[in-house]
Amino acid sequence: MTFLAGVIPAEHASGHILILPSTNGPVAVSELAAAWFSDVAWLREPSRTSGARRMAGARFRGMAQPDSLVPGVMRLGEGHVATGPFEVGEAHLAELEISAAKAEAYSVARGDGLRDVRGAAPTSYGDRDGIARAFPHALPQGEELRIVQWMVAAARKTAGGVLADGRQPLVPDPAASVNLALYAAHALLPGDVLPMLRSLIATADVSADQATPDGSPRYTLVGSTAYDGSIVIDVERVDRVPRALGALDWRSYGPFAYRLSWMPADPYELELEHASGLHVIARARMRVSLARLAVALQSRIAGILVDDGGFIATPEELEGRNDPTAGGAPGSRAWV
Repeated sequence: MTFLAGVIPAEHASGHILILPSTNGPVAVSELAAAWFSDVAWLREPSRTSGARRMAGARFRGMAQPDSLVPGVMRLGEGHVATGPFEVGEAHLAELEISAAKAEAYSVARGDGLRDVRGAAPTSYGDRDGIARAFPHALPQGEELRIVQWMVAAARKTAGGVLADGRQPLVPDPAASVNLALYAAHALLPGDVLPMLRSLIATADVSADQATPDGSPRYTLVGSTAYDGSIVIDVERVDRVPRALGALDWRSYGPFAYRLSWMPADPYELELEHASGLHVIARARMRVSLARLAVALQSRIAGILVDDGGFIATPEELEGRNDPTAGGAPGSRAWV
Protein backbone atom coordinates (compact mmCIF):
# COMPACT_ATOMS: atom_id res chain seq x y z
CA MET A 1 0.00 0.00 0.00
CA THR A 2 1.21 3.51 -0.82
CA PHE A 3 0.61 5.67 2.24
CA LEU A 4 0.03 9.43 2.10
CA ALA A 5 -0.33 9.36 -1.68
CA GLY A 6 -0.84 12.90 -2.93
CA VAL A 7 -0.01 14.40 0.48
CA ILE A 8 3.80 14.46 0.35
CA PRO A 9 5.30 16.01 -2.82
CA ALA A 10 7.25 13.56 -4.97
CA GLU A 11 10.58 15.21 -4.23
CA HIS A 12 10.11 14.52 -0.50
CA ALA A 13 8.19 11.24 -0.60
CA SER A 14 11.24 8.97 -0.25
CA GLY A 15 12.47 10.59 2.96
CA HIS A 16 11.58 9.38 6.43
CA ILE A 17 8.13 10.79 7.16
CA LEU A 18 7.19 11.85 10.70
CA ILE A 19 3.44 12.16 11.29
CA LEU A 20 2.36 14.23 14.30
CA PRO A 21 -1.36 14.50 15.17
CA SER A 22 -2.46 18.14 15.31
CA THR A 23 -6.11 17.83 16.33
CA ASN A 24 -5.49 20.22 19.23
CA GLY A 25 -3.39 22.66 17.24
CA PRO A 26 0.01 22.88 15.53
CA VAL A 27 2.79 20.68 16.88
CA ALA A 28 5.98 22.33 18.15
CA VAL A 29 8.23 20.04 16.13
CA SER A 30 11.27 22.21 16.80
CA GLU A 31 10.87 21.62 20.55
CA LEU A 32 10.68 17.87 20.00
CA ALA A 33 13.82 18.05 17.88
CA ALA A 34 15.68 20.23 20.38
CA ALA A 35 15.20 17.52 23.02
CA TRP A 36 17.55 15.28 20.99
CA PHE A 37 19.67 17.49 18.75
CA SER A 38 21.76 20.62 19.22
CA ASP A 39 21.58 23.67 16.98
CA VAL A 40 18.06 22.98 15.70
CA ALA A 41 16.88 25.94 13.63
CA TRP A 42 14.44 26.85 10.90
CA LEU A 43 16.30 27.62 7.67
CA ARG A 44 12.95 28.68 6.29
CA GLU A 45 9.95 28.89 8.58
CA PRO A 46 6.61 27.45 7.44
CA SER A 47 3.93 29.98 6.59
CA ARG A 48 0.43 30.33 5.23
CA THR A 49 -0.64 32.35 2.25
CA SER A 50 -3.58 34.62 3.01
CA GLY A 51 -6.97 33.28 2.07
CA ALA A 52 -8.62 36.68 2.28
CA ARG A 53 -8.07 37.55 -1.41
CA ARG A 54 -11.30 37.28 -3.37
CA MET A 55 -11.32 35.20 -6.54
CA ALA A 56 -11.86 37.32 -9.65
CA GLY A 57 -14.86 37.00 -11.95
CA ALA A 58 -18.61 37.13 -11.57
CA ARG A 59 -18.96 33.37 -11.19
CA PHE A 60 -16.65 33.45 -8.10
CA ARG A 61 -18.40 36.41 -6.42
CA GLY A 62 -18.40 35.97 -2.64
CA MET A 63 -15.81 33.19 -2.72
CA ALA A 64 -12.31 33.37 -1.23
CA GLN A 65 -9.29 31.17 -1.83
CA PRO A 66 -8.50 28.91 1.17
CA ASP A 67 -5.29 29.36 3.10
CA SER A 68 -2.38 27.47 1.61
CA LEU A 69 0.32 26.01 3.87
CA VAL A 70 3.85 26.68 2.65
CA PRO A 71 6.26 24.08 4.12
CA GLY A 72 9.40 25.20 5.91
CA VAL A 73 12.86 23.64 6.20
CA MET A 74 14.39 22.90 9.61
CA ARG A 75 18.01 21.91 10.23
CA LEU A 76 18.12 18.61 12.11
CA GLY A 77 21.48 17.27 13.16
CA GLU A 78 24.66 17.97 11.27
CA GLY A 79 23.61 16.86 7.79
CA HIS A 80 19.84 16.42 7.70
CA VAL A 81 16.82 18.66 7.26
CA ALA A 82 13.12 18.26 7.97
CA THR A 83 10.74 19.70 5.37
CA GLY A 84 7.14 20.43 6.34
CA PRO A 85 4.58 20.49 7.63
CA PHE A 86 2.32 18.84 5.08
CA GLU A 87 -1.30 18.54 6.16
CA VAL A 88 -2.65 14.99 6.55
CA GLY A 89 -6.36 14.27 6.74
CA GLU A 90 -8.29 11.69 8.73
CA ALA A 91 -8.66 9.23 5.85
CA HIS A 92 -4.92 8.91 5.34
CA LEU A 93 -4.36 8.62 9.10
CA ALA A 94 -6.90 5.80 9.30
CA GLU A 95 -4.86 3.85 6.74
CA LEU A 96 -1.95 4.00 9.16
CA GLU A 97 -4.20 3.17 12.15
CA ILE A 98 -3.50 6.56 13.71
CA SER A 99 -6.52 7.83 15.64
CA ALA A 100 -6.62 11.55 14.88
CA ALA A 101 -8.74 13.94 12.86
CA LYS A 102 -5.72 15.60 11.28
CA ALA A 103 -1.96 15.66 11.48
CA GLU A 104 1.18 17.40 10.26
CA ALA A 105 3.84 15.44 8.39
CA TYR A 106 7.55 16.20 7.97
CA SER A 107 9.94 14.59 5.52
CA VAL A 108 13.48 14.12 6.85
CA ALA A 109 16.42 13.57 4.50
CA ARG A 110 20.02 14.61 3.96
CA GLY A 111 20.40 18.28 3.25
CA ASP A 112 22.78 17.65 0.32
CA GLY A 113 20.31 15.43 -1.49
CA LEU A 114 22.49 12.30 -1.24
CA ARG A 115 21.52 8.99 0.30
CA ASP A 116 22.76 7.93 3.72
CA VAL A 117 25.26 5.08 3.79
CA ARG A 118 23.79 2.18 5.75
CA GLY A 119 25.25 -0.77 7.58
CA ALA A 120 24.65 -4.48 7.44
CA ALA A 121 21.31 -6.24 7.63
CA PRO A 122 19.95 -6.69 11.17
CA THR A 123 20.73 -9.95 12.92
CA SER A 124 17.40 -9.93 14.80
CA TYR A 125 14.07 -8.21 14.38
CA GLY A 126 12.73 -7.94 17.92
CA ASP A 127 13.62 -4.37 18.90
CA ARG A 128 11.09 -2.22 20.76
CA ASP A 129 10.88 0.47 18.09
CA GLY A 130 10.52 -1.89 15.12
CA ILE A 131 13.52 -0.30 13.38
CA ALA A 132 15.08 -3.62 12.37
CA ARG A 133 11.78 -4.71 10.87
CA ALA A 134 11.53 -1.47 8.90
CA PHE A 135 15.07 -1.84 7.50
CA PRO A 136 15.44 -5.59 6.87
CA HIS A 137 18.23 -5.29 4.28
CA ALA A 138 20.52 -2.58 5.72
CA LEU A 139 20.27 -0.75 9.03
CA PRO A 140 20.71 3.02 9.31
CA GLN A 141 23.80 4.05 11.22
CA GLY A 142 25.29 7.17 12.73
CA GLU A 143 23.17 10.28 12.51
CA GLU A 144 20.50 8.66 10.33
CA LEU A 145 19.90 5.99 12.98
CA ARG A 146 19.59 8.62 15.69
CA ILE A 147 17.12 10.57 13.55
CA VAL A 148 14.97 7.48 12.99
CA GLN A 149 15.07 6.73 16.73
CA TRP A 150 14.05 10.32 17.49
CA MET A 151 11.18 10.13 15.01
CA VAL A 152 9.84 6.95 16.62
CA ALA A 153 10.17 8.51 20.10
CA ALA A 154 8.35 11.66 18.93
CA ALA A 155 5.64 9.54 17.34
CA ARG A 156 5.22 7.55 20.55
CA LYS A 157 4.89 10.74 22.59
CA THR A 158 2.27 12.30 20.30
CA ALA A 159 0.39 9.11 19.29
CA GLY A 160 1.64 9.60 15.75
CA GLY A 161 3.66 7.48 13.34
CA VAL A 162 6.63 7.21 11.02
CA LEU A 163 7.06 6.05 7.44
CA ALA A 164 10.61 4.77 7.12
CA ASP A 165 11.93 5.59 3.65
CA GLY A 166 8.48 6.99 2.99
CA ARG A 167 6.83 3.58 2.83
CA GLN A 168 7.39 1.32 5.87
CA PRO A 169 4.98 2.25 8.71
CA LEU A 170 6.11 2.43 12.33
CA VAL A 171 3.25 3.29 14.70
CA PRO A 172 4.56 2.92 18.26
CA ASP A 173 2.13 2.39 21.13
CA PRO A 174 2.03 5.55 23.33
CA ALA A 175 1.21 3.33 26.33
CA ALA A 176 4.66 1.74 26.05
CA SER A 177 6.13 4.91 27.56
CA VAL A 178 6.16 4.15 31.27
CA ASN A 179 9.34 5.38 32.98
CA LEU A 180 9.79 8.94 34.22
CA ALA A 181 12.58 10.99 35.77
CA LEU A 182 12.26 14.07 37.97
CA TYR A 183 15.10 16.60 38.02
CA ALA A 184 14.91 18.84 41.07
CA ALA A 185 17.04 21.10 43.25
CA HIS A 186 16.13 19.35 46.49
CA ALA A 187 17.63 16.12 47.78
CA LEU A 188 15.22 13.96 49.74
CA LEU A 189 16.43 11.17 51.99
CA PRO A 190 15.19 7.56 51.56
CA GLY A 191 12.86 7.95 54.53
CA ASP A 192 11.13 10.84 52.75
CA VAL A 193 10.50 8.97 49.49
CA LEU A 194 9.80 5.47 50.79
CA PRO A 195 6.32 6.30 52.19
CA MET A 196 5.28 7.53 48.73
CA LEU A 197 6.28 4.22 47.18
CA ARG A 198 4.69 2.23 50.01
CA SER A 199 1.39 3.99 49.34
CA LEU A 200 1.40 2.00 46.08
CA ILE A 201 3.29 -1.13 47.13
CA ALA A 202 3.17 -1.73 50.87
CA THR A 203 6.19 -4.07 50.88
CA ALA A 204 8.56 -1.56 49.25
CA ASP A 205 11.91 -1.06 50.95
CA VAL A 206 15.38 0.44 50.58
CA SER A 207 17.59 -1.66 48.30
CA ALA A 208 20.77 0.41 48.45
CA ASP A 209 21.81 3.54 50.36
CA GLN A 210 25.27 5.04 50.04
CA ALA A 211 26.11 8.73 50.12
CA THR A 212 28.55 10.15 47.58
CA PRO A 213 31.92 11.65 48.68
CA ASP A 214 30.39 15.14 48.67
CA GLY A 215 27.62 13.99 51.02
CA SER A 216 24.85 13.90 48.40
CA PRO A 217 22.35 11.07 48.84
CA ARG A 218 22.47 8.12 46.46
CA TYR A 219 20.04 5.30 47.01
CA THR A 220 17.62 2.83 45.41
CA LEU A 221 14.12 1.94 46.54
CA VAL A 222 12.31 -1.14 45.22
CA GLY A 223 8.69 -2.18 45.47
CA SER A 224 8.06 -5.69 44.14
CA THR A 225 4.77 -7.37 43.26
CA ALA A 226 3.82 -10.93 42.49
CA TYR A 227 2.38 -10.30 39.02
CA ASP A 228 3.21 -6.80 37.80
CA GLY A 229 6.95 -6.69 38.38
CA SER A 230 8.70 -3.99 40.39
CA ILE A 231 8.86 -0.24 40.69
CA VAL A 232 12.42 1.00 41.12
CA ILE A 233 13.39 4.50 42.27
CA ASP A 234 17.02 5.50 41.77
CA VAL A 235 18.09 8.80 43.36
CA GLU A 236 21.45 10.51 42.83
CA ARG A 237 23.15 13.78 42.02
CA VAL A 238 24.03 13.99 38.31
CA ASP A 239 26.53 16.02 36.32
CA ARG A 240 24.38 16.13 33.17
CA VAL A 241 20.66 16.58 32.61
CA PRO A 242 18.56 15.73 29.53
CA ARG A 243 18.96 18.07 26.58
CA ALA A 244 15.25 18.95 26.78
CA LEU A 245 15.89 20.90 29.99
CA GLY A 246 18.40 23.15 28.28
CA ALA A 247 15.68 25.44 26.96
CA LEU A 248 14.39 26.11 30.49
CA ASP A 249 15.59 28.42 33.22
CA TRP A 250 18.06 26.38 35.30
CA ARG A 251 16.17 27.38 38.43
CA SER A 252 13.24 25.27 37.23
CA TYR A 253 15.14 22.04 37.83
CA GLY A 254 18.24 20.89 39.66
CA PRO A 255 21.06 18.34 39.78
CA PHE A 256 19.18 15.66 41.69
CA ALA A 257 17.66 12.95 39.52
CA TYR A 258 14.80 10.78 40.74
CA ARG A 259 14.45 8.01 38.16
CA LEU A 260 11.20 6.07 38.39
CA SER A 261 11.21 2.88 36.37
CA TRP A 262 9.25 -0.32 35.93
CA MET A 263 10.93 -3.72 35.80
CA PRO A 264 8.43 -6.30 34.51
CA ALA A 265 8.41 -9.95 35.48
CA ASP A 266 10.08 -10.76 32.15
CA PRO A 267 12.44 -7.86 31.31
CA TYR A 268 13.02 -9.30 27.82
CA GLU A 269 9.55 -8.13 26.82
CA LEU A 270 10.67 -4.51 27.20
CA GLU A 271 12.66 -5.01 23.98
CA LEU A 272 9.73 -6.35 21.94
CA GLU A 273 7.70 -4.22 19.55
CA HIS A 274 4.60 -6.29 20.34
CA ALA A 275 4.64 -7.65 23.89
CA SER A 276 2.38 -10.34 25.34
CA GLY A 277 -1.06 -9.62 26.69
CA LEU A 278 0.02 -10.19 30.30
CA HIS A 279 2.89 -7.74 29.86
CA VAL A 280 0.55 -5.11 28.44
CA ILE A 281 -1.92 -5.52 31.33
CA ALA A 282 0.83 -5.19 33.94
CA ARG A 283 2.33 -2.24 32.06
CA ALA A 284 -1.01 -0.41 32.10
CA ARG A 285 -1.27 -0.69 35.86
CA MET A 286 2.34 0.26 36.49
CA ARG A 287 2.11 3.18 34.05
CA VAL A 288 -0.64 4.67 36.20
CA SER A 289 1.29 3.97 39.40
CA LEU A 290 4.48 5.62 38.17
CA ALA A 291 2.55 8.66 36.97
CA ARG A 292 0.92 9.07 40.39
CA LEU A 293 4.23 8.59 42.14
CA ALA A 294 5.88 11.20 39.90
CA VAL A 295 3.11 13.72 40.51
CA ALA A 296 3.32 13.18 44.30
CA LEU A 297 7.08 13.63 44.24
CA GLN A 298 6.92 16.73 42.06
CA SER A 299 4.23 18.30 44.23
CA ARG A 300 6.62 18.07 47.17
CA ILE A 301 9.93 19.25 45.69
CA ALA A 302 8.91 20.85 42.35
CA GLY A 303 11.35 20.20 39.50
CA ILE A 304 10.76 19.04 35.91
CA LEU A 305 9.61 15.60 34.76
CA VAL A 306 11.13 13.97 31.70
CA ASP A 307 9.66 10.86 30.04
CA ASP A 308 11.61 7.87 28.76
CA GLY A 309 11.75 9.41 25.30
CA GLY A 310 13.80 12.32 26.61
CA PHE A 311 10.94 14.82 26.31
CA ILE A 312 9.45 17.01 29.03
CA ALA A 313 6.32 15.40 30.48
CA THR A 314 3.49 17.89 31.00
CA PRO A 315 0.83 17.69 33.74
CA GLU A 316 -1.76 17.04 31.02
CA GLU A 317 0.18 14.02 29.79
CA LEU A 318 0.49 12.59 33.28
CA GLU A 319 -3.21 13.09 33.87
CA GLY A 320 -3.87 11.31 30.59
CA ARG A 321 -2.13 8.22 31.88
CA ASN A 322 -5.18 7.64 34.07
CA ASP A 323 -7.32 7.54 30.93
CA PRO A 324 -8.19 3.93 29.98
CA THR A 325 -8.04 4.85 26.29
CA ALA A 326 -4.41 5.92 26.83
CA GLY A 327 -3.31 2.61 28.28
CA GLY A 328 -4.13 3.27 31.93
CA ALA A 329 -7.04 2.39 34.19
CA PRO A 330 -8.47 4.79 36.77
CA GLY A 331 -8.12 3.45 40.25
CA SER A 332 -5.87 0.59 39.14
CA ARG A 333 -3.28 -0.72 41.58
CA ALA A 334 -0.36 -3.08 41.19
CA TRP A 335 -1.07 -6.71 42.00
CA VAL A 336 0.83 -7.37 45.20
